[in-house]
Amino acid sequence: MQKHSGSVRLFESDFLEKFSHVHPIVPLVFWTPVIAFLVVRSFTVHQLAPWAVLGVAIAALFVWTLAEYLLHRWVFHFQGKSHLAKRFHLIIHGNHHDVPQDPTRLVMPPVAGVLIALVLWVPMRLALGPVWVEPFFAFFLVGYLIYDYTHYAVHHFTPRTRWGRHVKQNHMLHHYAGQESRWGVSSPLWDHVFRTVGRPVPAPRKSDAGSAGHARPVS
Repeated sequence: MQKHSGSVRLFESDFLEKFSHVHPIVPLVFWTPVIAFLVVRSFTVHQLAPWAVLGVAIAALFVWTLAEYLLHRWVFHFQGKSHLAKRFHLIIHGNHHDVPQDPTRLVMPPVAGVLIALVLWVPMRLALGPVWVEPFFAFFLVGYLIYDYTHYAVHHFTPRTRWGRHVKQNHMLHHYAGQESRWGVSSPLWDHVFRTVGRPVPAPRKSDAGSAGHARPVS
């Protein structure tokens, strides 16, 4: 593994390496037209009622929080013993834990996002059918964007709300106090359900007041 300029090089090929970095605005620009297309089709082609789409939207956002938890815990943190498994972990998520503040690796590149979306689309369409899957998937993608930009925000901004500070502290603890817990990023809901919240956080001492909301690395 080679670190350079505050980043981790993942590929020997300059071409592949270039596409492993992504500007934070890219997911919003890429996925917003897809979301708009599916929502418009829900009303114009399928002629779904607004209240029905709203209900599907709430359900999709809720399901996203579970998907986020499961993907983060079981896919992004998959710890295999083979060289291929270790390589897979480094590329999809390990590099982020090596250099957490790398701004070009805090949101998902569109290529990886499309592959995951295609894998998830198939079971969703089988379960919901060709009509209801479209608004559901649209707001599932909204949930993904909320996750992506929450993740970016907790690494680069200081939240002003109590909820924002809690979310930031929760994720910083995941990075610096133990990667085996606190899998939720945009929501801690499923960490409470599956009891993976982690150890209680001690109250900061007065000498630590300047670093409130940030977890310190532990040995």
